[in-house]
Amino acid sequence: MIPSCDARCAPAEPLVTRRPAAETSGAQEASEGILRLPGEFRLHHGGSLRDVEVAWRLEGARGAPVVVALGGISAHRRVFCVEDRRAGWWSELAGPGLPLDAGSYRLLGYDFLGGSGQSTAPVRGAAAFPPVSSFDQADLLRVLCDGLGIGRLHAIAGASYGGMVALAFGQRYPDRVKRLLVISASHTANPLATAWRSVERECVRFGLARGDGPGGLRLARALAMATYRTRAEFDQRFSREARRVDDRMLFPVEEYLFARGDAYAGRYAPESFLCLSESIDLHRVDPERVAVPATLVGITGDQLVTIEEMRELECRLAGPARLYELDSLFGHDAFLKERERLAPIFREGLEGGAS
Repeated sequence: MIPSCDARCAPAEPLVTRRPAAETSGAQEASEGILRLPGEFRLHHGGSLRDVEVAWRLEGARGAPVVVALGGISAHRRVFCVEDRRAGWWSELAGPGLPLDAGSYRLLGYDFLGGSGQSTAPVRGAAAFPPVSSFDQADLLRVLCDGLGIGRLHAIAGASYGGMVALAFGQRYPDRVKRLLVISASHTANPLATAWRSVERECVRFGLARGDGPGGLRLARALAMATYRTRAEFDQRFSREARRVDDRMLFPVEEYLFARGDAYAGRYAPESFLCLSESIDLHRVDPERVAVPATLVGITGDQLVTIEEMRELECRLAGPARLYELDSLFGHDAFLKERERLAPIFREGLEGGAS
């Protein structure tokens, strides 16, 4: 039996540092800061961390219900940015007038524990970081809500790893969230997806052992990109002939994959990738213990979270659930790209959904 967060977290009150954001105006407000949790924070898979810090951002309509927005392991606390869309990881779907409407809700994002943001994470070159579970992320979200004075969340909208965290929160804290919106995330990782990620992690370890963690991460991200998208998209974009470069032939898809790998390795810590990639494969939620109403989105072309897994999740959830099935060229990345098709699903999920 897993003890509650109250039994596993330090009894001291969390310390929340707030700072208003410059773009606060009119009926909109934005604040961000660091939550500091003094003492010991014990982890689901054993081990503990001391004096955990969580970086957060809360932005949207003043006094409106709070929706937590969580994405893949590369996501961060900046959910959207009106001035520079590239600065928000979900700017295609989140913001004023968009499906995750910052004009109707306050959107809460945070940097994942173990990730490459400003929350507590592995230190480059230091000793190994303990395994992190989606339940640990859920526990930290609960503590963050307590520190910010947020009682019951209107919803958690989670995609990919963020969807796993949403399910873990729904299992552990059903009285703290009204509904779940889960995109391309199931109750467990399938072995083929774990196989791909295991090779990715070994690429990073190989690089770190040779003093080139970014080089290993570049290879890992290139391989990962080939699993995020679909064969149909690659056929459309990369069917051109190879071209000669110096003494070798270079394929169009190869250029794309390694360009994405270079960009990722320039902004993400290899040690954090190892931590959160492993956390995906450690994810295990008991659907029969998740009674929070849930709206699910599955992508038929998703190689990492198959539509069959999403159908199983819908059938096994203890609470009301509805699965929307989409066919998308973008595969697992559809949650970042398919604004027009996801918009009505998001509205339904946030305003009423399966409840």
